[in-house]
Amino acid sequence: MKRALLMLICAGFLLAGPACPGGRAASWSGVDETVIEKFAEQAGRTASGPLINTDQGDLLLFVFLLAGIVGGFIGGYNFRILFPPRRRIGNKKGECHGSAGSV
Repeated sequence: MKRALLMLICAGFLLAGPACPGGRAASWSGVDETVIEKFAEQAGRTASGPLINTDQGDLLLFVFLLAGIVGGFIGGYNFRILFPPRRRIGNKKGECHGSAGSV
């Protein structure tokens, strides 16, 4: 129970993170802008577009869909290996081992 509660709290923090205001995040520039572009300008090269532009249309959504399908298939195929069935300790219902009525 404690483990499930801890997982729910962590999931809540992860999901609430994107809800933070973006004003402060805009002042922090990424590695591409601060480091790579600076060295590219010193070398006399300009920035080029990405090889596969995922900002256009629903391409990124489609890629995640395909990854989910592949991961779900692999997880389903190996379900018994990933989550082995629990062994039952003790007697099953209807069995009376060691009682006076059994022969």
